[in-house]
Amino acid sequence: MRKFTLLLFFFAPLLTYAQMDSLVMINGDIIVGEIKSMDRGVVEIETDYSDSNFKIEWEGIQSMVCNTDFMVTLSNGRRISGKVVSEGPESLQIVSDEEGTIDVNPDDIVNLKSVEKSFLSKLSASIDVGYSYTKANNLSQLNGSAFIGYNTKRWALSLSLNSLRSTQDNVAAIERNDGTLTGNYFLPYGFYGTVDFRYLTNTEQSINLRTTSSLGVGKYIIHTNTAYWGFSTGASFLNESFTQTVDENGDPFTKPSNNSAEWYIGTEVNLFDTGDLSFNTNARGSRTLTGEDRWRADVGANIKYDLPYDFYIKAGYNMNYDSQPAEVGKEVDYQYSFGFGWEL
Repeated sequence: MRKFTLLLFFFAPLLTYAQMDSLVMINGDIIVGEIKSMDRGVVEIETDYSDSNFKIEWEGIQSMVCNTDFMVTLSNGRRISGKVVSEGPESLQIVSDEEGTIDVNPDDIVNLKSVEKSFLSKLSASIDVGYSYTKANNLSQLNGSAFIGYNTKRWALSLSLNSLRSTQDNVAAIERNDGTLTGNYFLPYGFYGTVDFRYLTNTEQSINLRTTSSLGVGKYIIHTNTAYWGFSTGASFLNESFTQTVDENGDPFTKPSNNSAEWYIGTEVNLFDTGDLSFNTNARGSRTLTGEDRWRADVGANIKYDLPYDFYIKAGYNMNYDSQPAEVGKEVDYQYSFGFGWEL
């Protein structure tokens, strides 16, 4: 009995590790733990001997054996559930209960996500804030943004919020707030259906509230673990009201509320194979489908630098264009922002 106990004590760690994942680096190092995800070309693995998860470049892995079940996203938009086994940097197999053993080129792996039942395992989030102050006229500016996303095998839901407030002596406060709630349903061959709801308040362009509800279809042109680029198009319904401004003669004037249908086309680019840097930009143009010849455009860009412990610093740019603004001469409004944040 004593010998059995000693053997059990000796082999228990080995049995534990047999249920875990192992990574062999191109330099020969071996890491044993539980792979949580691979996103944007970075593998995150949890070990028993580290306070925080290791983050490893996907290209730095020589081979891997995984006991964790993953949801694997390929560059062609295909999604497969199963275990991942790789004997070399140029060969990889997905062992799926539904589809059997599938040979895949590692470069075609866009994303790995461990399949867990918990709500938090499917959640991603970030929040950042920035502040600046200038003595002249007591100029101060506060800006912030937040993001939360939820991903499943077939669909994804995300919410992004941005806010800016600027004040100075003898000048009315300037505010700009916007948000987007987006739902995507993934289709074969890189296509996806998309629906979103957007809102905007903007004192510079006298927008009291602008809401846009859209329905469309999109396609990934490039979808890899280093970058993606996609287009979408569809129809939207615009509803907007305005605050009081002045007309060309300087008299008080409030533009009437507007409801109209629009056609839109948009594009988004994400680059993340740049070390700790990542870059995102998006643009969307809309044209009114009614009799008036009105064009609108929304453009955004963000560059983020990752810091230790999931902190980051970020610089951003947002621009709104309206060919028929509430006040003549204010067709364009834009902002630059800088913030410090943390992500889940």
